Amino acid sequence: MLLWSIGQEMSVNLFFDIIMAMSLKKPAERSLRVNSYLIPAIALILIFVQLFFPFRGWAILASSFVGLCLFSYFWSRSLKKNLSLEREMRFGWMQVGDHIQERFSIENDSRMPALWVKIIDYSQMPGYTASKVTSVRSQWYSHWFTRGVCNRRGIYTLGPTSLETVDPLGMFTVRIDYPETVTMMVVPPILPLPRIEIAPGGRTGEGKSTSSGLERTIVAGGVREYMPGDSLRWLHWPTTARKNKPFVRVFDFSPASNWWILLDMDPNVQAGKGQESTEEYSVILAASLVNEGLKEDKSVGLITHGDDLIWHTPDVGDAHLWKILRSLAVVRPTGPSLPEMLDHLRTTLEQRTSLVVITPNINPGWLNDLGLLLRKGIVPTVLLLNPTGFGGIGKPDAIQDRLLRMGIKHYNINDTLQDLSQFQPEDFAVQPGDQMRKYTQSLKKQTVNWRTLG
Repeated sequence: MLLWSIGQEMSVNLFFDIIMAMSLKKPAERSLRVNSYLIPAIALILIFVQLFFPFRGWAILASSFVGLCLFSYFWSRSLKKNLSLEREMRFGWMQVGDHIQERFSIENDSRMPALWVKIIDYSQMPGYTASKVTSVRSQWYSHWFTRGVCNRRGIYTLGPTSLETVDPLGMFTVRIDYPETVTMMVVPPILPLPRIEIAPGGRTGEGKSTSSGLERTIVAGGVREYMPGDSLRWLHWPTTARKNKPFVRVFDFSPASNWWILLDMDPNVQAGKGQESTEEYSVILAASLVNEGLKEDKSVGLITHGDDLIWHTPDVGDAHLWKILRSLAVVRPTGPSLPEMLDHLRTTLEQRTSLVVITPNINPGWLNDLGLLLRKGIVPTVLLLNPTGFGGIGKPDAIQDRLLRMGIKHYNINDTLQDLSQFQPEDFAVQPGDQMRKYTQSLKKQTVNWRTLG
């Protein structure tokens, strides 16, 4: 149900744009270009020589060269009008590690074969290209599939595509440009995390930043008859209809505050490269924690800062998860320092809020700002990524000692080959150097039939 709901949300946001674009599909731009003027120049010279110095040999040579030019021109012209390319793919949201598949089809309605056809792909997805060289005989149809791996989160463009072919003599080049493109979003993977205990922020409903409804933060434990003063919002309509008198819900007032997840995107504290970096592991942890919180019926929010501030207020539901994943797909380490972010939160978050800080910053200085939040009643949990495990420098001993003295619950993500091993199911074999592939579990996606780009 989770994946189906996410697929539905994506359909509204992505498929609608695709369908609208398809209705305004631009025609392919077809052009014919001369590669070499040598043969036409020789033919022209022979014609002038024949005019001033008539000789049967010159006439035969001139006729031959003119014939070659006409032969190549009509061959290329026929391919220009009758050669077509169709590019299709199964649209769907992708995660890092998922496979993307496309289907290409070339149809040649000309009486002339396309002996050499070059397909040029201008897609921007890292590590993926659909460029190919093939041939298509006359009155024939050919198709093939291309596959690639989504290696990095982000928003990428598939297309545009161009097709080039030449006549047998190489005098003319036919070029057909297809401007259709589609935007593909690759979101970070969601890992099955172990039991990471998030320090509860307080009583039910506290720590809210917006009045988004009491029912979102408390759990209904039963029903009872309506009493004067009860809110009409708490009416339980099925029981009311069955008993023919008003009944209201009874709520369980257990600690269930909102979760705020603060993702540190300060470029000065990141370590590692590519998938084996604190940047990518922080994003994966944030995405996985959001998913875990929503599965536990928590209202989860996200705060981070890349090029711009990303602020998702706590909410529930699969649509909210999809919004956060879209933001995490594009965030890059270009934000302010962690102390600046914490100082900003001191004036915006309410009391008894659960704050989860994900950071590779092992400088204990930012704990002073965290202590001010703690005094205000905001209860933090720290996920600390040790930069030494990612090729960085420094030891987290000092900051861990201070976190212990402050009574702040924290987890030390030691390195890519050790501490992430605790995030595996039991009896799962660890293969050093292959952690990211092992722990990135691709989700089955809801997809649609093949659709053309555009």
